Amino acid sequence: MNRKETTAFLSELLTVRLSGVGKYYASEVTIDWGSRNERRIDFLEFDPLNQFSVSGLEKGVFTCYEVKSCKEDVFSGNGLNFIGEKNYIVTTMQCWKDIQEKYRNGELRDHIKSLSPDNSDYWGILVAVPNYRDIKDEFYDVTPLEDPQLWQWELKCVIPCRMGPRKRSITELLFYMMRSGK
Repeated sequence: MNRKETTAFLSELLTVRLSGVGKYYASEVTIDWGSRNERRIDFLEFDPLNQFSVSGLEKGVFTCYEVKSCKEDVFSGNGLNFIGEKNYIVTTMQCWKDIQEKYRNGELRDHIKSLSPDNSDYWGILVAVPNYRDIKDEFYDVTPLEDPQLWQWELKCVIPCRMGPRKRSITELLFYMMRSGK
């Protein structure tokens, strides 16, 4: 699969994960529209504590997802806009293997901060893995992405994200999600 096809596959896989009752997300969310700091987030999810009270809504958590098909995509300078309480890079196992050293030595963290100084330090990594396949087995023997069937894959966490502080208001982020229309 080429980069475009891999990105589409990962985006569809993430959409399956984000869909369902009580789940709210938008794709291609533009923040700070019309300013010099305009940026786009691939997917922005809002997970309210509950839907029955104002406090339940206000305690909701925003998660940003940036879909990256390969190492070059991760370090391209596009994306990696992390402004939620939780943030994830969504990628393939091969890409994770390719960027793992840069994650360990801090180059990836430095790159994310260089893109935008207000990016959160709280982020993790999700990878596509065939259903029922152990993540360690997949790491040592990567399944090729040749015409993958969506229902045969899932996203698994290789680097968990701790929850961090959010600098933007719930109103602002929900408005950005609504404006994206997706």
